[in-house]
Amino acid sequence: MYPFLRLANNMRAARRAPRLGLFETHVSDHLCLPWDLDLWMELNNGRTLTLYDLGRIPLAQRTGLIDLMRRRRWGLTIAGSVVRYRRRVRMWDRIRIHSRVLGWDRRFFYIDQSMWRPDGTCTSQAVFRAALTDDAGIVTTDRIAAAMSVAPDSPPLPAWVQAWSDAEDLRPWPPERHG
Repeated sequence: MYPFLRLANNMRAARRAPRLGLFETHVSDHLCLPWDLDLWMELNNGRTLTLYDLGRIPLAQRTGLIDLMRRRRWGLTIAGSVVRYRRRVRMWDRIRIHSRVLGWDRRFFYIDQSMWRPDGTCTSQAVFRAALTDDAGIVTTDRIAAAMSVAPDSPPLPAWVQAWSDAEDLRPWPPERHG
């Protein structure tokens, strides 16, 4: 089940926190609970993505994106992600999630997130390709930038993020059906 209560707590904290600039980092603290575990008694990879939600959505709140989305009746969707898992997270481990916007292209914006233990060890990192949507489909990022009163041109994406984005554009859709 989706952790709605945890999200509500994180959103309440985000509403009380100072606003962030578009490229500033939102930091949130989390605890690995028993229902976050897989069969090997560590943080489930799917739940890792859900916990990243608990950092990314409050980031949108603190940058003013949620308010803009409500006014414009826009939705938020994740169009892709790439995750690197490096260290286990076990039950009752405390983790800190760092979330920040890297930049955008014509259709998508890219959000970098990472999980850290209190000792400074990074356990995983993810980059999400996200889009805002309206009844007509994807809202172009120049419209979003104008609505947020920011420059329409993105800072350059890190080379590896741009390479991933380029590779995603080459990937066939729909995928070939097997079997």
